[in-house]
Amino acid sequence: MELTEKENLKHSLIIPVSFITVIWMIKLIELIWSISFVQFGVYPKELTGLIGILFFPLIHGSLGHIASNTIPVFVLLLGTIYFYPRSSYKVIALVYFIPGIFVWFFGRESYHVGASAVIYGLVTFQFFSGLIRRDRRSIALALLVTFLYGGLVWGVLPIDQKISWEGHLFGALTGIAAAVIFRKWDPFKRYDWEYEEEDRPEKLEISHDKGYPFE
Repeated sequence: MELTEKENLKHSLIIPVSFITVIWMIKLIELIWSISFVQFGVYPKELTGLIGILFFPLIHGSLGHIASNTIPVFVLLLGTIYFYPRSSYKVIALVYFIPGIFVWFFGRESYHVGASAVIYGLVTFQFFSGLIRRDRRSIALALLVTFLYGGLVWGVLPIDQKISWEGHLFGALTGIAAAVIFRKWDPFKRYDWEYEEEDRPEKLEISHDKGYPFE
């Protein structure tokens, strides 16, 4: 059964709200008990660092770190689930796990933590989905993402050695790959008001002589 717009929005909020709740609970536990979960991040080329593939997007090094990631990850998760309901969970799984795997193989030897890899993955997925699909709503979403988060492009470069640019880079590449893989999923339903006057279905007729539509 197809969801109404209101039901779809409520459904789309579940994962973003849950994700934000979890990462802030983890940070509050760290602050209250004066402990750190950074050791559960990805540590490249160490067997103990493999556990970070499961947990590194949930862990943040500071309040500033988690605060800067909260709104972008919420907005991008919501937009992905709302506009791409069939493929969204697969896309989210890819951008959550795949960057950590590549960071473990190719990252610098330090703990890599934070939801930034997920953010970069969702940004590039939404942007390149708009370019590939070329329907109006995908393009509009891509332009909005570019306007809001276009500055993130510098994060994939090794400019600041304190930032896991490797996580950003592999997150972004994963998002691009997901946009290509799922390019034929979730075709947007075209509403009547979106048709140009000459493209409206009632304007097309069937030629009884040739058997094909013409304008």
